[in-house]
Amino acid sequence: MIDAARKLALMLIGYAGLGALARPLVGSVGAILMLHRVTAFLDRPDGPNRHLSIAPHFLDALIGEMKRMGYAFVSMDEAVARLRLGDKGGRFAALTADDAYRDNLTEALPVLEKHAAPMTIYVASGLTGGDADLWWEVLDDIVEAGRPLSVAMPEGEVNLDCSTPEGRSNAFRRLSAHITTDVREEDQRAVLRRWAEMAGVDASALNRKLLMNWDEIRRCAANPLVTIGAHTVHHYNLKRLSREVALREMYRSRSMIEVELGYAPRHFAYPYGYPAAAGLRETELAREAGYLSAVTTRHGILRPEHAGNLHALPRLSVNGRYQDLAAVRAMLSGTTTLLANGGRRVVTV
Repeated sequence: MIDAARKLALMLIGYAGLGALARPLVGSVGAILMLHRVTAFLDRPDGPNRHLSIAPHFLDALIGEMKRMGYAFVSMDEAVARLRLGDKGGRFAALTADDAYRDNLTEALPVLEKHAAPMTIYVASGLTGGDADLWWEVLDDIVEAGRPLSVAMPEGEVNLDCSTPEGRSNAFRRLSAHITTDVREEDQRAVLRRWAEMAGVDASALNRKLLMNWDEIRRCAANPLVTIGAHTVHHYNLKRLSREVALREMYRSRSMIEVELGYAPRHFAYPYGYPAAAGLRETELAREAGYLSAVTTRHGILRPEHAGNLHALPRLSVNGRYQDLAAVRAMLSGTTTLLANGGRRVVTV
C-alpha cells in the first residue's frame, strides 16, 4: 500500500507537470542515478528483490528521455568536475550500478553503448571473489525452497512457515530484519549459511550465477564508458563496524580492485547507504581512504553545494517499483527531494 501511494504521488507530479514548479526552488545542477540489475530475465518477477531490477528497454527509454530534457550523461570523474564548476556546466546525469551484477555487462552495456552513456559500477570485492554472500538473493532462495525454518531470534526460537506465498513473504521480511539488525556484520555469513543448510540451498551458487567474475569485470573496465568503483570488501554496514574495521573495508576493497585491474578506483559507494549505514564518520573515512567521491542511497538531486560534500552525494533510485518515465521526471524535478527530506534542498548525511 505504501509503494502504491508513492507511485501515485510520482505519477501525479510527473504527468501533471507539478515538478516544474519546484525546479527553480530546488536549483538542481544534475543527478546521480542508482541502479542494481538491468535484465529482462528475472527468475522471480514477483520476488522480494524485484525492486533491484529494471528492464533494458526502460533504461533505453530513460536515457533517451533525459537527453531530450537536456541532460548530458557523464562519468563520475566528470560529475565531480562539473559540481566544482557550480551551475556553469549545464545539467548532467551520472549512471551508477551497485554490486556488479553480470547483467550490467550483458544487458545494460549494449544500451549504454547505443547512447554513449557512461556508467560507474561499484564492486564489492568479497562478493566478486566469493568471500562474501549475496545474502538478500540467498535469502530469497531459502524462503522459496518452502521448507519450515526454526530460527533463534532475540525473542526466542521462532518457527517460520514458508509453504505459502504469504508465509514466504513474512519469513523474508523477518529474516532480513533479523540478519541486518540483530546479527553482527561479521557473523552474518555463518548465520545465513545455517539457514541455507536447513532449506537445502547452496549459498555460494548465486554469486556465481548473478555476479560478474574478475575476468568479466576486466572486460567491463576495458570499455571507455565504464568506470569501476569500490563498494567495500564484504558489503558490510559500515556504521555497525568499529572505525578500524570500517576503514580496513574501504582500504582493502580499493587495493584488491587495484590488484585485479591494475589501477585503484577513485569512487566509492556505501553499502546500503541509508542513515543507519552511513553517516558523518563514514564520509570522513572515505576521504581518508583516498576516494575522490562517495555516494549514499539518500534520495536527492545535486546542487552546487555538493561540491563541498563529495563524500556524501545523494542518488535517485531507478528501480523496479517505478519503471515509468513520469516517475523519473518527478524525481528529477526535485519535488521528491523536498518531500523525502523535510523540505531540505541539499541532501548529504
